Amino acid sequence: MPRRPSRREFLKQAGSLAAASTVGVPSVLLPRRNETLGVALCGLGRYAGGQLAPALQQTEHCELQGIVTGTPAKIPRWQQKYDIPDANVYTYETLPEIANNDDLDVVYIVTPTGVHARDAIKAAKAGKHVWCEKPMAMDVAECRAMIAAAAANGVQLTIGYRLQHEPNNRSVMRYAEEEPYGAVQKVETGAGYDGAHPDPGNWRRDAELGGGTLYDMGVYPINAARYAAGMEPIAVTGRTWSEREEMYSEVPEFAEFTLEFPDGVLAKGETSFGKSTNYLDVTYADGWCRLRPFQSYSGVRGETSDGTRLRPSGRDQQARQMDDDARAIKNDESPLVPGEEGLADIRIVNAIMESSRKNGARIEL
Repeated sequence: MPRRPSRREFLKQAGSLAAASTVGVPSVLLPRRNETLGVALCGLGRYAGGQLAPALQQTEHCELQGIVTGTPAKIPRWQQKYDIPDANVYTYETLPEIANNDDLDVVYIVTPTGVHARDAIKAAKAGKHVWCEKPMAMDVAECRAMIAAAAANGVQLTIGYRLQHEPNNRSVMRYAEEEPYGAVQKVETGAGYDGAHPDPGNWRRDAELGGGTLYDMGVYPINAARYAAGMEPIAVTGRTWSEREEMYSEVPEFAEFTLEFPDGVLAKGETSFGKSTNYLDVTYADGWCRLRPFQSYSGVRGETSDGTRLRPSGRDQQARQMDDDARAIKNDESPLVPGEEGLADIRIVNAIMESSRKNGARIEL
């Protein structure tokens, strides 16, 4: 029977190849601990405008100081609303020039998945810390290139998995480690919504930009299965398909998968653009835990078999995430969700896609 590898061991090993050639590279100068970090949002879409920018107004350790965009028409509104000076406005092409701007410490990548690696590597080479939205990139090679760029330039790279900062999901992570209800036996999880993307220009319909439910929403149940199990999968099976072919001809509208862990532990997951799902159920040897919803922006709640109520936190998830990541930079500590965490999920995404292409074949990891 294979030894049960811990998540920490796997993440360390996953990043070692990318960073091997950068041993001895000094870190960039750190801000004084009583200073806030200047953050530039790279990509001014719905998530940046609706979630991250407002959350930055609630943080204690960082603040919105700059923007990077490919749409000039957005610039005046953002400058007026958040008092951003002309000197802190960049395009994707001028992003490398951010190296000369001492107001900005962090570039938060919020562009479509297909260009995450492009923008993250530019920011790292400019000597800026990189926060990158999930999913990290298109494939393992891109993830490793991002990790290597951060290491080579002495900056931190962290992935925007807000749920790993959210208290109730952190309780699930703790249950896997401390086993108050016994060892994990089974995980069932799903994340998706019943909606549509009718605009042909929407990146979620574009395969090259990382569209489709598996990239967009699937990393939620994949990541949750891993942290709920507290270990790494050894094999994957899965299938992807579309029912509205006129809208999702290039990318999958639905996906289902099974992750095989050591000791016979299985995780069943689903994700969708055509069905609302939002749950994380974990069965242990001596009990269970349920989070419903588990990945909403607010109101995450749950219960356990012994009657413990996991009540919603009142703090903004994105603000909590960014403050945690800012403290890691200021204190020169490892971030809670490093690049290796994003790589681990993309490895599984790619395996699910391969399994689907091979009619549900078992793919060893």
